[in-house]
Amino acid sequence: MVNVGTAPASGRSVFGDAALVVFLLAQACDGVLTYVGVTVYGTHMEGNPLISWLMAALGEGPALLSAKLMAVGFGIALHLSAVHRTIAALAAFYMTVAVVPWIAVLFVWA
Repeated sequence: MVNVGTAPASGRSVFGDAALVVFLLAQACDGVLTYVGVTVYGTHMEGNPLISWLMAALGEGPALLSAKLMAVGFGIALHLSAVHRTIAALAAFYMTVAVVPWIAVLFVWA
């Protein structure tokens, strides 16, 4: 087994735990907002072609649930590998390119 990160000396990282919580919240918010957005405006609003294809194949709910569960699983794996800065960067990325744009589309421009 390859150790991706280095575990902190105390075995716990407050920063790592916080990064994981923010990442998980970002995933949940993105999933809910995306579901509402594609339900209201159609699947053409989804910017990720893979997720859009998955929605066409499985339906909006199952596609988003499977994608978000996979992302959460990978995020937890990174957390267990103590790659906390990467998780924090991914959380910031999701908030910037997924959550904030959906909020703008659904609540500001609506």
